[in-house]
Amino acid sequence: MSLPIEIEDLNVFYGDFRAVDGVSMTIAPNSVTALIGPSGCGKSTFLRTLNRMHEVIPGAYAEGTVKIDGQNIYGPGVDPVNVRRRVGMVFQKPNPFPTMSIAENVLAGVKLNNKRVSRAEADQIVEVSLRGANLWEEVKNRLNKPGGGLSGGQQQRLCIARTIAVKPEVVLMDEPASALDPISTLAIEDLIGELKKDYTIVIVTHNMQQAARVSDKTGFFNIAGTGTPGKLIEYDDTNTIFNSPANKQTEDYVSGRFG
Repeated sequence: MSLPIEIEDLNVFYGDFRAVDGVSMTIAPNSVTALIGPSGCGKSTFLRTLNRMHEVIPGAYAEGTVKIDGQNIYGPGVDPVNVRRRVGMVFQKPNPFPTMSIAENVLAGVKLNNKRVSRAEADQIVEVSLRGANLWEEVKNRLNKPGGGLSGGQQQRLCIARTIAVKPEVVLMDEPASALDPISTLAIEDLIGELKKDYTIVIVTHNMQQAARVSDKTGFFNIAGTGTPGKLIEYDDTNTIFNSPANKQTEDYVSGRFG
């Protein structure tokens, strides 16, 4: 089930350094939200706060609220591990476990969550997840072969299958196609369009055309200079951001005048 995300006055710190300053936005369920902006503007850091992944870095913490289906994931007593079960993440570089088979890769998250499944249930999870990642037909006859033996685009879709196998409600993607060729990139973009039927999706991308193609809403992040925090400059429907943005900084960025 896809869920809404409400972010209010979110500040992210690495020790004494404020990396992201005062972000507020509401992300609708069953939608794709793209985060764009120059390198170092805090968009990937912000993305990681949505499932508390930034906390794996020593000294990192956040202030403000991130509510998923009304529950503040930074509230007292909230377990970050449970948050990450609900909010899955796909990283920039495909990272299948090289010593595991394709099927074992899909089931890795399920087993990590200490969920016991029968052989029949496992087979079903593998097929449903690979179908959900548009990979089943390509690998159904070699499920016991190493996941690392797939092409780059297939590996990334395998990682997406691994993510959705645990049935999250939100899927975060940090530049999921930046290391892929154009054909594999198109496959990932098509997949994102399919996945939003079941999930809330937030994607970081440096590819302006990709943001315009796949997202319903776009948030533009920027920094005033080196050493300053990233800020959300503008957040609106993707068509508005790319065709009639309200902020001059946004217009300059999407038109290629800087960044």
